[in-house]
Amino acid sequence: MDVAIGLLGLLTVLLEGSSGQGVYAPPTVRIVHSGLACNIEEERYSERVYTIREGETLELTCLVTGHPRPQIRWTKTAGSASDRFQDSSVFNETLRISNIQRHQGGRYYCKAENGLGSPAIKSIRVDVYYLDDPIVTVHQSIGEAKEQFYYERTVFLRCVANSNPPVRYSWRRGQEVLLQGSDKGVEIYEPFFTQGETKILKLKNLRPQDYANYSCIASVRNVCSIPDKMVSFRLSNKTASPSIKLLVDDPIVVNPGEAITLVCVTTGGEPAPSLTWVRSAGILPEKTVLNGGTLTIPAITSEDAGTYSCIANNNVGNPAKKSTNIIVRALKKGRFWITPDPYHKDDNIQIGREVKISCQVEAIPSEELTFSWFKNGRPLRSSERMVITQTDPDVSPGTTNLDIIDLKFTDFGTYTCVASLKGGGISDISIDVNISSSTVPPNLTVPQEKSPLVTREGDTIELQCQVTGKPKPIILWSRADKEVAMPDGGMQTESYDGILRIVNVSREMTGTYRCQTSQYNGFNVKPREALVQLIVQYPPAVEPTFLEIRQGQGRSITMSCRVLRAYPTRVLTYEWRLGSKLLRTGQFDVQDSTEYTVSSLSRDSYGIYNCNIINEAGAGRCSFLVTGKAYAPEFYYDTYNPLWQNRPRVYSYSLQWTQMNPDAVDRILAYRLGIRQAGQQRWWEQEITVNGNIQKGELITYNLTELIKPEAYEVRLTPITRFGEGDSTIRVIKYSAPVNPHLREFHCGFEDGNICLFTQDDTDNFDWTKQSTATRDTKYTPNTGPNADRTGSKEGFYMYIETSRPRLEGEKARLVSPVFSVAPKNPYGATNTAYCFSFYYHMYGQHIGSLNVYLRLKGQTAIENPLWSSSGNKGQHWNQARVNINPPTSFQLIFEGIRGPGIEGDIAIDDVSIVEGECMKSDQPANNLRSGAVGTLAHIRLTPVIILMCVLSHQR
Repeated sequence: MDVAIGLLGLLTVLLEGSSGQGVYAPPTVRIVHSGLACNIEEERYSERVYTIREGETLELTCLVTGHPRPQIRWTKTAGSASDRFQDSSVFNETLRISNIQRHQGGRYYCKAENGLGSPAIKSIRVDVYYLDDPIVTVHQSIGEAKEQFYYERTVFLRCVANSNPPVRYSWRRGQEVLLQGSDKGVEIYEPFFTQGETKILKLKNLRPQDYANYSCIASVRNVCSIPDKMVSFRLSNKTASPSIKLLVDDPIVVNPGEAITLVCVTTGGEPAPSLTWVRSAGILPEKTVLNGGTLTIPAITSEDAGTYSCIANNNVGNPAKKSTNIIVRALKKGRFWITPDPYHKDDNIQIGREVKISCQVEAIPSEELTFSWFKNGRPLRSSERMVITQTDPDVSPGTTNLDIIDLKFTDFGTYTCVASLKGGGISDISIDVNISSSTVPPNLTVPQEKSPLVTREGDTIELQCQVTGKPKPIILWSRADKEVAMPDGGMQTESYDGILRIVNVSREMTGTYRCQTSQYNGFNVKPREALVQLIVQYPPAVEPTFLEIRQGQGRSITMSCRVLRAYPTRVLTYEWRLGSKLLRTGQFDVQDSTEYTVSSLSRDSYGIYNCNIINEAGAGRCSFLVTGKAYAPEFYYDTYNPLWQNRPRVYSYSLQWTQMNPDAVDRILAYRLGIRQAGQQRWWEQEITVNGNIQKGELITYNLTELIKPEAYEVRLTPITRFGEGDSTIRVIKYSAPVNPHLREFHCGFEDGNICLFTQDDTDNFDWTKQSTATRDTKYTPNTGPNADRTGSKEGFYMYIETSRPRLEGEKARLVSPVFSVAPKNPYGATNTAYCFSFYYHMYGQHIGSLNVYLRLKGQTAIENPLWSSSGNKGQHWNQARVNINPPTSFQLIFEGIRGPGIEGDIAIDDVSIVEGECMKSDQPANNLRSGAVGTLAHIRLTPVIILMCVLSHQR
C-alpha cells in the first residue's frame, strides 16, 4: 500500500444491555429511494408509493440496523392485490433496475433477518408511468352496410392510448379545438365499458365541413415530464375500410423441400391499408421471406404446415382477413398386425379358418393415401377369398385390411402392403408380413436367473424378457408396482428384443417391472406379459455427513453417527478413525447409531474424525472436524457517526465489533488487525492484545486514524487463541459526508468537499462561503468574523457570509440542508419523533445583521417555519444554539444570513448536528455516554514514518 495509515491504538470494550445479549438486536428496516423517481408519496397509513417514468432507473435502498448484521432480501409481488412472493429475489441492500418497464411495477418488499426475533419487512409500491402513441380508428353506424363507407350519415372516430396514469384526450379539426357542445354536429364521449381508456368523436349527419384533418392529443398532464402525444387522421369522401384478395389456392398441398409463395393484394381501402402475415400456430418460420403482401417459404418442411392469414388494416372499419391452409405431404410409422379367426377362441392360425392382416400408416393428406397388396411380389386384387378393404378413417385412419377366407396351404407366403400418396414425391412405405405354418402367437418368459435381479446403485443393468413366436412383436416395458415414469421419462418404453437397459441405476428404481406384447408387428390377441423384480442395493445414508465441532483444550466432546437408510440393512459394521489412525470398530445389533467420545481434548486430538458405516454395497461416512479455532468476529454496523476527526485531508473511523461464541473455545488472547486501501494487494497488520475474557455481547471499539480522504479501506480482523488463528472477517469502511439517512444522528463540520450536501438557494442575493482561517484572503476585513473554526483549529472549515462590497444592506444569503427522512407517524395517535437541532454561530462586528433559521417541511415548499433568530454583535467567540424540533414528515433546514449596514458584518456557522431525542437541559452534562471501558492498550499518536516501522510491523 502506497499510502501510510495511522492507527490510534485505543481499544475499548463496552458491555451493554443485560441477559448476556449485549448489543445483539433484532433487525429493523427502512426503505429509502434514489434513482430517477418523479414523485414520492411519503409514509401513509397503508403504503408508500414511488412513481417513476418507464425507461428510467429504479433504485431503492434497504437501510437496516441490528446485530449481527442482518441478511437482506428484496422480493416483489405481481401487484398490490397479491401477497405471494415471486421466486426471483435480490440479496443486496440496493435494488437497482435499469430501463424499468411497466410490468415491473408492483409492491417491492425488503426483508431483513439475523436470527434474532422476527424478520423485519417493509414495502413500497412502485408505480411506473408511461404513455403510448395514441391510435385513431374510424367506424360507421352499426347495422348499416353499403359499398361506399361514407355514404352513411354517422361516423365515429375512436382514439385509444395505453397509459398510466389515465390519459386525457382532446380533439382538433384542423386547428380548431373541438369541445362537447361547441358544434351541434359533433359529440364527444367515453364508452361506459372502457373506464377512461377511449375517447370517441361522433360526427352526426355528416356535413361537407366534416371532411377534414382530425387530431387526437393524448395527455397525462406532464407527470414525470411525459410529453403529450398526437395522432392525425384525414377524413374524406373516399375513406373506406380495407379489402384484399389471395392469389393462391386453399388448401395448398406441397411436397417437403419445395418453395411456396403466398401473394396477398389489396382491392380497396383509403387510406392505403398495411398488409401483415400471421400464422395460426404461432410465429412465422424463421426462414420466411416477406416482401409487402408476398410471403415466401423456401424448402418447406412438415413443421411449417398450418393456416396462414393475410390481414389488411388502415384503422377504418374492421381489418380484412383472408386465410389459406398449407399441407405438407408425409408418410410415416408403418405397422402391421395379424388377427386370427375372430369367431374362435384359438389364438393360432389354422387351415380352413379366417385370417386378417392389417397395415397402418400415418398419411398427410389422408385423402391422397392409397394401398396396394402383393403376395410373394405379385399384385393382389380383392376376390371372394382375398377381401381387401380400407378401414373407415374415423375409426382407424390410414389402415387397410386383407381378409383371407378359408385359409389353405397355398395361401402361405409373404404378403406385402405398399402405402403411397397420389400426388407423388414421397417415398412409399412397404410392409412385409409372412404367413406360414410357423406363424404362431407370441409367448413371454423371464429367465430364472433374471428375476429377482440384484444390482448396486450407479451400475448399468439389463432386464430381460424372452419372447417367442413369429413374427416377434414389439415389447412394452412399464412399472407394475406403482404409477411412475420409466427411466427414460415415459410411462412405457418400447423394446424390439425384449431387453430393457437402465444406465446409472438409482435406489428409487427398486420394484417390479412389467413386460408385455404389443399388438403392433405381431398378433392382435390378448397381450402376453411377465414380471421382473429389480433390487437395488445402496450403501448406508448417514447423518451428519459433515459437522464442525469447536471446543477448547481440556474439554470433552461426543460425536454421534446415525444410519438413516441402507440396503441391505443386515450386516452393518462401523469404524472410527482420526485421520488414518483406527480408533474403534464394531457391528450394529438393533441400534441405528454409534458414538465416540474424547474426554479431554489436546493438540493431538484435534483433526478430522471419520465414522464409516459399511454394508455389502459400500460405506456411508460421517465426518467431524474438531478444531480449537475461534469463531469470526462480527462487525457492528450501527455505530452512530463512526467517522470523526473530520480534518481537511484525513479522517478517523471508529471500528466496532463483537465476538461470536467467545466461550466456545479457549480465551481470545489478541486480534490481528489487517488494513489495506481498496484496490491494493498488500495488507498492513498489527496485533491487538486482549486482557481478560470477552463476554458475549461485549462491544469492542478500536479507532483508526489518519485515513486518507476520500479513500475506502478493507479491514480484516482475526481472533487468536493458544490454538492459533481463528476465522477472519472482512468489511469495507468508506469515507462519506456524515449524513445519516436514518436521521438518528447527523453531524456536519463543513470539512468535506460537498459541504455535507448543503446547497445554495437560487432565490437569494448571494452565497455562503466555505472558509478556514489558514486559507482565507490576506485582505480580509478586520474586526469581524472568526479567527478559527469552532474547535479552535486554524485549518478547520466553517461557512460564513462575506459582507464586503458589492454587498448591500438587507441582502440575503441562504444555505439549504439536504432532505432528512424521519420515522413514519404512527396512525394511532403517537407523537412524532423529537430531534435536537444544534449549531454554533459566530456574530462579531459592529455591522452585524441577522441570522435566521427556518424549517421547511416536505410538500410545503412555499412555507418556511421560523425556528431561531438572532441579530447584532455577539462578541469574538462561538456560541451554541439548540432547538427541539418535531417534524411530522421529511424536512430541510435553511440558514439565512442578512447583511447589516456595513462591511464589518461577517456571520459564520459551524458544527451543525441533528440528534434523535430532545435536547438536554443546560444543567445536564453535554456528553452522557454509557461506557464500561475495562482498559486501554495504547493511546499514542504516531507519525507515518513510525507507523511503517513499528505499528504496522506485520506485512502480508
